[in-house]
Amino acid sequence: MANKALVSFFERLFFKPNLLDWVLIFFLFPLSLLYGLIMLIRRSLTPKKDYSIPIISIGNLTIGGSGKTPFLIALASHYRQSYIISRGYGRQSRGLVEVSHQGRILTDVFQSGDEAMLMAKSLPYASVMVSEEREKAIELALQKGAKVIFLDDGFNRVNIKKFEILLFPQTIKNYMTFPAGPFREFFFTKAFSNMQLYENQEFKRVVKVINATPRMLLVTAISNPERLNPFLPKGVIDKFYLEDHSYFDEHDLRKKMKIADVTSLLITQKDAVKMEDFKLPLSVMQLELQIKNEILEKINHYVGEYAHEK
Repeated sequence: MANKALVSFFERLFFKPNLLDWVLIFFLFPLSLLYGLIMLIRRSLTPKKDYSIPIISIGNLTIGGSGKTPFLIALASHYRQSYIISRGYGRQSRGLVEVSHQGRILTDVFQSGDEAMLMAKSLPYASVMVSEEREKAIELALQKGAKVIFLDDGFNRVNIKKFEILLFPQTIKNYMTFPAGPFREFFFTKAFSNMQLYENQEFKRVVKVINATPRMLLVTAISNPERLNPFLPKGVIDKFYLEDHSYFDEHDLRKKMKIADVTSLLITQKDAVKMEDFKLPLSVMQLELQIKNEILEKINHYVGEYAHEK
């Protein structure tokens, strides 16, 4: 309970600070400045390795979700023989794990993590790997004949030569670096990327609810869950949040459904991959990310040009 309260506090501090929060942000500013400087020096001095293959990084500058997973799914769906490499946040394994090979699932969600499993199930022509050491996964992907590699959350992998795409939410209220704010690096380091894309400008989310019912309990384990509010359908009676990447207990959810007197659980696709065997009525928020054609054309030009040069 204390841990959940702490997570809730930092999510408010980072994304929706109130007046008292700004006082704390002021006192944390020296630490924030030091952290940002360390990250800037690291980015500026680290040499980059060229793996002789187009590597596209989908990342963000902030802690927590910004649509990286659905963006990557939408982008990678345009390519065959692509490999997606992720850290595998929330998984109960370590090291390099092959999650899927050209759509064939090779492991379970506990070994892969929820985001990697969602990508694996959503991309029948791609292969997905998770590894703390992205370099090892890149080497294996090359051995297996990858034509293009997508790095999930790869902006901070400063030792890899890649095409950098940064995603930003529509509104940002706190531009401080950690621990005073949600930014992993100074905001101006976005200039190190090849593309800076803003939600509702270069890309937008379209949400459709599958199996909606009259009374739903929203249950989710994503970062900053309040960002779901604009997409919630009618009939949401109550909300229950867990920490990002948490796993669910079917018995506990059944009790919560009974207490709230609801007819189904409303969940995201990321949550759904962890509930596939649950005997519970589920309403799923199916997310499609629409990316402007000119963005897709620029990325495709990079992939084609890189292949031609090599």
